[in-house]
Amino acid sequence: MKILIAEDHPVTRKMLESQLRKWGHDVVVCSDGASAWETLQQEDSPRLVVLDWMMPGINGIDICRELRKLERQPYMYIILLTSRNSKEDVVEGLEAGADDYVIKPFDPNELQVRIRAGARIVQLQEDLLSALRISEFQASHDALTRLWNRAAILQTLDRELARSVREGTSLGLLVADIDHFKRVNDQFGHLAGDAVLREVSRRMLHVARPYDSVGRYGGEEFFVILPHCDANSAAGMAERLRAAIGSTPLATPPKESLLSP
Repeated sequence: MKILIAEDHPVTRKMLESQLRKWGHDVVVCSDGASAWETLQQEDSPRLVVLDWMMPGINGIDICRELRKLERQPYMYIILLTSRNSKEDVVEGLEAGADDYVIKPFDPNELQVRIRAGARIVQLQEDLLSALRISEFQASHDALTRLWNRAAILQTLDRELARSVREGTSLGLLVADIDHFKRVNDQFGHLAGDAVLREVSRRMLHVARPYDSVGRYGGEEFFVILPHCDANSAAGMAERLRAAIGSTPLATPPKESLLSP
C-alpha cells in the first residue's frame, strides 16, 4: 500500500521509511509539514498517512484539521506520531481528525499492527466504493449493451430539453431500431441476437460525439440525444450511424460457441 510519512527528524524518518518498505509498502517521504500538505492535495495522494505531530511550518495536528475540513473522498487514514503521551494530548489528536496515535520512540511491532489496521480500513472503504460504483452503473445502464437504460436516457432527455429551452439552443433526438431484428432471433437464436445488439451499440457509441447520449429504449430500439444539433445536423448524424452499422456485416460467434456453457 502507498503510505505517506511526514517526519522532520532525519533518523526517525529513515527508520520509518526502512520499516515500511521492509513490510512491502510503497513509501512517499516528506521532511516537513508543508511538503506533506502539498503532496496530500494531489489526486493520487496516499490514503494512509503517518504524520509527526511537531514539524516546522505546518504541524501534524494542523494537517489533520485541514484534511477533515475538506471532507476528502476517498477517506484518508491518519496516524499521528509524537512523543506527547498524556491523555489530553491523545484526545486533542483524535479530535483534530487523527484515526490512531503512536508514541515515540515507536516500537516496530506496535507500528506494524497499527499500519495493518489502517491499511485494512482503507481497503475496506475502497471495496465499498467500488461496489457502490458498480451498483450505480447497474442502476443506470442496460446490462446487455452497456448503454444508458430506458429510465436514464429519458431522464437525460428531460434534462437536455430543459437546458435547450433555458439556453435557447437546438436539441436533436434520433429514435432508431434494427430492421428485421426478429428474423435474427428466429433464425439464429436469442444469443446471436444479443451479440448483434451489443455490436450495434458499440458502433453507435463509436460514431456519437463525446457529449451525445446513447440509450437503449427497449428491445432493438435506441435513443440518441444530440445537444446543440439542428434538423440538418441530426439528419447527418443519423446517416453516419446508419452507415457505421450497415456498411460492414455484423459478425456473431459460431452457433456452437453460443450453445456452449
